Amino acid sequence: MENSIVPRILSIISPISIGAITLGFIVFGRGEINEKTRRHETIHFQQFLETLFIGFLILYFYDWIKGCITYRNAQTAYFMIRAEQEAYNNEKDASYLERRKRWKWITRSK
Repeated sequence: MENSIVPRILSIISPISIGAITLGFIVFGRGEINEKTRRHETIHFQQFLETLFIGFLILYFYDWIKGCITYRNAQTAYFMIRAEQEAYNNEKDASYLERRKRWKWITRSK
């Protein structure tokens, strides 16, 4: 859903300004969703599928809380979340989703 208010609202409680967010089967974009953002959010969707949604949320918040304790900075903690690292590291690669290895993002060492 492009031009959604959801990212604006969630940005109030987030350590970053959210441009787009995947919630279940829906991507909410603050404005128009470009290819890079679409790829980033599709990576998250694949992560959701691999962990049956609830597992994604558990890992995501575990990584964030651990990062907040380790780095004492919520924004740094966000960028250290393993799900975000996979998405940010590959959002510019047009062929990444075709050759993406399932589960690899979960097992990477931190």
